[in-house]
Amino acid sequence: MATAAIDEKRLCHIVKSAVTDAMEENRELMQDIVREAPEDIAVARAIEQGLKTKSVSSKKVFSVLGG
Repeated sequence: MATAAIDEKRLCHIVKSAVTDAMEENRELMQDIVREAPEDIAVARAIEQGLKTKSVSSKKVFSVLGG
């Protein structure tokens, strides 16, 4: 089985080019990802914190949400 030898700089250039092309072709998708990332991080942190606290009843949750 033959393996192709490629230098690191050439590989880096190829990868950068591929990523740049993908980002340009999917500009709207990339904008959505960047826009939604902070919200996703906040939700993940809230879940992590929730896992470390004691559970409460749904009645208590709805009473707090209801006013």
